[in-house]
Amino acid sequence: MHTDCQLENINVIYQDEFMVAIHKPAGLLVHRSPIDKHETQFAVQITRDLIGQKVFPIHRLDKATSGLLLFALDSAAARNLSYQFMNHTIQKTYLAICRGWSDESGYIDHALKYKKDKIAEKLKREQLEPQSAETAYKTLATTTLDYQIGRYEQQRYSLLELKPKTGRKHQLRRHMNHIHHPIIGDVKYGDRHHNHFFNDLLGQHRLYLAATQLELIHPQSNQPITIDCPLENNFESALKKLNF
Repeated sequence: MHTDCQLENINVIYQDEFMVAIHKPAGLLVHRSPIDKHETQFAVQITRDLIGQKVFPIHRLDKATSGLLLFALDSAAARNLSYQFMNHTIQKTYLAICRGWSDESGYIDHALKYKKDKIAEKLKREQLEPQSAETAYKTLATTTLDYQIGRYEQQRYSLLELKPKTGRKHQLRRHMNHIHHPIIGDVKYGDRHHNHFFNDLLGQHRLYLAATQLELIHPQSNQPITIDCPLENNFESALKKLNF
């Protein structure tokens, strides 16, 4: 469930006649889901109430991911932006805290087994081949902490900039796990020992993955536009604690 404090973290970071971008806190669903039937708050309705008009969702963020979420404000803009997302012409940037020291930069080209979307469709998983998936990454900082986990007396972590070139379900989380640098706080694909360590170290539980920037073509002016999103406070506090 979401506290009032969490909901206060939702704010508009960009708005014009055709689209609006908000900062979505970690733990908030974009829209109603049969998987989380107990949830009563959703980014779609909160944004609608915040700006006093209908909004058109055109992409998603995982419930556990915080950051930049874009909505269209009319059907024509929604079609335009949805087309850009579908054709992967929008450049998305994320920040993530990962286990281990990664390469200075790299490109992950690793197809992902299809994961059924329980909300959108009802195809049988075995009907579909693995989907192509590509992610570029760059290491922004590294750190070492004196804490024993297993046989290792020190733990290494990296702050990564991630740029997905495709938009598969849980792509960044699955790709980072594939190269053995899982994202901290990822309860599905991550490392539970490091997740527990971060919970104890910081006194907070979250997935350390945040959408921080979108580069797109404006649906009305046809000019390039970049929208930036600040990090959530608990993500910022983790960076300070780790000396990133």
